[in-house]
Amino acid sequence: MAGRPRGIEDSVILRGAADVMGRVGPAGLTLAAVASEVGLVAGTLVQRFGSKHGLLVALAKQSAQDADARYKQVRTEQASALAALMALAVESMAPMATPESFANHLAFLCMDLTDPQLHEHALAVHQAQGRAIETLLTAAVSSGELRAETDTAALAGSVQAIIAGAGLTWALDRQGTLPQRLRQEINTLVSPHIPSSDSPSSEES
Repeated sequence: MAGRPRGIEDSVILRGAADVMGRVGPAGLTLAAVASEVGLVAGTLVQRFGSKHGLLVALAKQSAQDADARYKQVRTEQASALAALMALAVESMAPMATPESFANHLAFLCMDLTDPQLHEHALAVHQAQGRAIETLLTAAVSSGELRAETDTAALAGSVQAIIAGAGLTWALDRQGTLPQRLRQEINTLVSPHIPSSDSPSSEES
């Protein structure tokens, strides 16, 4: 028990690590930098996580565990399934508010793609996001926000691709904010699937 300050939980340290990650990228992310961010000494982080890699694995694992819970929370906060979809997309990219922070998180994603432990958890996050998006699109069909014939599985894949791609194009052209770009691109994708105001129900029999 001694040597593990109860005032600073692992979740706080991992949040601090994510913040440092966005500011300095892989090269600048050290146990000392994260310890300084949360008011600890590097030795405490060595006790808890073992190494920088151990810290990154813990952060990836926590992100995977939180993914489904975030979807449920967003759904309860929004009035409609499509509003929840938009909020989920914006929230998923919230740590990348500047082109520089996007570049730093992208550099960590490259690590996820080559490190088996990190990839396992990154894939779990990706799959949880895909399930959440498809569930929201299915709910939007059920509520009449989207056409009944909408292929929600295919559309979910396209939405997920847009979330990933919009960040890159925005970081390159730097027009507007990333939330604005996400909303614009998702609206463009989804709008053909929204029923027109004068469809089936207004047709004469």
